[in-house]
Amino acid sequence: MSSIKSFAIGNGDMYYIRHGSDNFTIIDCSLPSERSGSILAEISTQSNAKGITRFISTHPDQDHIGGLVDLDDHVGINNFYCVKNAATKQEPTVDFNHYCSLRDDANKAFYLHEGCTRRWMNQTSDERGSSGLDVLWPVTSDADFQSALADAAAGMSPNNISCILQYTVADGPRMMWMGDLETDFMEKIETKVEIPKVDVLFAPHHGRTSGKVPQAWLKLMDPGLVVIGEAPSEYLHYYADYDTITQNSCGDILFETDRNKVHIYVGDNAYSVNFLADEGRDHSDGLYYIGTLGCHER
Repeated sequence: MSSIKSFAIGNGDMYYIRHGSDNFTIIDCSLPSERSGSILAEISTQSNAKGITRFISTHPDQDHIGGLVDLDDHVGINNFYCVKNAATKQEPTVDFNHYCSLRDDANKAFYLHEGCTRRWMNQTSDERGSSGLDVLWPVTSDADFQSALADAAAGMSPNNISCILQYTVADGPRMMWMGDLETDFMEKIETKVEIPKVDVLFAPHHGRTSGKVPQAWLKLMDPGLVVIGEAPSEYLHYYADYDTITQNSCGDILFETDRNKVHIYVGDNAYSVNFLADEGRDHSDGLYYIGTLGCHER
């Protein structure tokens, strides 16, 4: 089917999807110096046999684009997906300048918005299948989103120009990324986004309380698992009513999709949870099997 990797890289986000089709997707970039070489090598190995590799930027904060120059040098980013924006920084980094170069490159950039379609992102052809990726937000004409764009263009935080990205595996799990959307902004757009049931939710803003998902959305999502990121523990919202994995405790996470379920592996062999089914699977690529999550019926 497919595999999804969430790297434990401290205060930042970086994921990849090795699709069951001829596609490979990288979501955000954060390459700490001590892991940069091994992460780039893994991405190169995992994407090697795939015909299409795309990079999706949820938004241009440094903890989501750190190491972008190195990533581009290593894999060659020819398909750069982002929300159309004019974000600026008072003290731009090399990686932010490179983000802007890719963002503004008419030959490489594809702009994400609610309901957008593209061949092999969510459309199939005779050449290769779909990646199962859909964008639920932004609605580019929305006044609240336009205000967030203006703030980012003025050098303020780009958190609220983050896209909401959904990945659906046929007969398998549905996963959702929300970048660094903040709670007050999500509450403003609460009725403007069509929220589906979700099997795995990657909590926005690294799981911070400032990015906790509104209760109305959580009821619609009914997530089988919430992945909480690596912000300092005193800033985290732990989603007490839902089953969670906390990445600053478990390390890297690998999800291997299967029919109506997903097998989960983590980096710390001492980490365990009590809400997953035990199918007795072997460990995988240096990661440790902790159990299997059943998926919503669709």
